[in-house]
Amino acid sequence: MTKISKTNAARLLDKAGVAYELIPYTVDEDNLAVDHVAHELGENIEQVFKTLVLRGDRTGNIVCVVPGHTEVNLKAAAKLSGNKSVEMIAMKELLPTTGYIRGGCSPIGMKKPFPTYIHNTCMDFPHIYVSAGVRGLQIKIAPGDLVAYVHAVMGDIAQPM
Repeated sequence: MTKISKTNAARLLDKAGVAYELIPYTVDEDNLAVDHVAHELGENIEQVFKTLVLRGDRTGNIVCVVPGHTEVNLKAAAKLSGNKSVEMIAMKELLPTTGYIRGGCSPIGMKKPFPTYIHNTCMDFPHIYVSAGVRGLQIKIAPGDLVAYVHAVMGDIAQPM
């Protein structure tokens, strides 16, 4: 049994007394898509959420957390976040903005807190998965605990891919 190293996101949850579990999976550098992660975890893709960083024309950066089988609905995310429009930040901006890389971006423990929006279907499950902040490790957490910890607003911000 290999020891799993705690990530910054896990340490922050520990400090806050939030229950979670770290779940490792095998990374495929050629396929960072969430369907691969869900398959590796043996879970439904609807329960494996991806963390995306967008920039709003009024608010600046925001974080959207959506189920793996969907993509962010830009109009809905803009409306919910008080923006006229939002767009994904450039990939090269992800690490300097959040401290995380593609495939390992967690809604927990970014360099600075950004307004966070989570798709409301998260509450359909007893637990969901989000990145632990590195490729190859997911956090299994009760959705209500995640929403409370990141002070997220829930809404219908996803659409089919």
